[in-house]
Amino acid sequence: SVNECKEFISMNSQYTDIVKLGFGTSMISNNVKEKIKIYQESNIQVYLGGTLFEAFIIRDMYKEYKRLLLDWRINMCEVSDGSISIPHSKKCEYIKDLSKDYIVLSEVGSKDEEAQIESQEWVTLMKQELDAGSWKVIAEAREGGNIGIFNNTGEIKSELVETIIKSVPNEKVIWESPKKSQQSWFINLLGSNVNLGNINYNDVIPLETLRI
Repeated sequence: SVNECKEFISMNSQYTDIVKLGFGTSMISNNVKEKIKIYQESNIQVYLGGTLFEAFIIRDMYKEYKRLLLDWRINMCEVSDGSISIPHSKKCEYIKDLSKDYIVLSEVGSKDEEAQIESQEWVTLMKQELDAGSWKVIAEAREGGNIGIFNNTGEIKSELVETIIKSVPNEKVIWESPKKSQQSWFINLLGSNVNLGNINYNDVIPLETLRI
């Protein structure tokens, strides 16, 4: 709610760079424009979850998606293909086009447990998306922290992460890590300022204490 949004800012604004309005929740939540404005006035970027981008794309409604960003005065967006299949060249075209007017986050990794992406392919996809205009690339893990860079029990795929960090600048990657054990692992590996995403709004303060 708007009040919860204000309460979040009062506690967490100095520790939060970006707020994601996840999944498709922004389409059915009340007072979205007001909440976006409140976050932005506190110097917090706001973007819509990549699944919503995919929902527009699969319906051939890219123009409508861009109009939504304009109407809601959002200057950051996410391009992903975790739930639908988009040719990577086409995904990079979306990134290139949107990066003309927006700060673009792009996500690598599938929400399909059966989908297997080789470690070197992760690197290739990330580099191509950064070259296309992504500000940062997100390493997929979902809200459950049990897919993508993690296995289905939430354990880190350490060899995959090591392959990525050898070739992609650390400051260009946001590692989704919703669980405390995952957050601690990345902090120990990459330092206290590592970019972590998919953090529950109640976990921002606990995460900051881990960083310290």
